[in-house]
Amino acid sequence: MIIPPGPLKVMVATKPVDFRKGAISLAALVEHELGLKPFSGVVFIFRSKRANRIKLLVWDGTGLVMAYKRLEEH
Repeated sequence: MIIPPGPLKVMVATKPVDFRKGAISLAALVEHELGLKPFSGVVFIFRSKRANRIKLLVWDGTGLVMAYKRLEEH
């Protein structure tokens, strides 16, 4: 498991994003739309339109890490 060092801050995007976006596109979204730094070690959480999938984006000190999770009903 990849965990950034130090205290962990989490930011949740309130609007759904296009899930075709990759790590670089999501980092650009963080920088331009949210006005935050994507390389700060903060975990950014994005959801799909139907809210059945999430993507996590975090800088671990060596590169951008993007995790994808499909949420089940049960």
